[in-house]
Amino acid sequence: MNFKPMPLADIYEALFQAWGHQHWWPGETPLEVAVGAILVQNTAWTHVEKAIRNLRDADALGLPAIHEAPLPQLQAWIRPAGTYRIKAQRLRAFTTLVMDHFDGRLENLLVLPVADLRKLLLTVHGIGPETADSIMLYAAGQPQFVVDAYTRRFMKRHRWLRGTESYDKIAEMCTQQLPREADLYNEFHALIVRLGKDHCRSQPQCDMCPLQSFLPKDGADLT
Repeated sequence: MNFKPMPLADIYEALFQAWGHQHWWPGETPLEVAVGAILVQNTAWTHVEKAIRNLRDADALGLPAIHEAPLPQLQAWIRPAGTYRIKAQRLRAFTTLVMDHFDGRLENLLVLPVADLRKLLLTVHGIGPETADSIMLYAAGQPQFVVDAYTRRFMKRHRWLRGTESYDKIAEMCTQQLPREADLYNEFHALIVRLGKDHCRSQPQCDMCPLQSFLPKDGADLT
């Protein structure tokens, strides 16, 4: 099976010409973005929206409120996001980091140098590379390329990936081809999410896809 270099700038241009600005990530504050990045693990954003709405309606969408709430109450608020017991523990681990080491001020954490911020986020229980990079890109405004399941899927189907590459390897492949600009990575990730929802689904809808012309001559790799 032949694997060709990934023309990332051309891919971005094709998606942007088709759909334009996506105005994403859906979050009003850095804290809401961070909470959303933790809650969205293994679930759809529509479920996360309900959980965040519960927090907001309870006047609990703040670091002290999330940190001080009894775990059963926090679990009840975020229940719509699924695996709520696990995610409540992860939220508590994140707020503990900020409350105990950054004077309870999220902005003090987010201004750390890029390498230090990522390393620290990855020490928090339940925060992996994708969640950490989402927080860095969308809450801190740092140029971190976010690799999600949609990214892996479309790149593998076009045979730009073999499917065994690590998260960090894929991110490195992308950042080597693109300017290190947070706005660009923000827009690109949002466009990839739309691609995954509209066309590159588990059962692909290749007709009218902006990347159809990039497919191998024998079609997408659906393995």
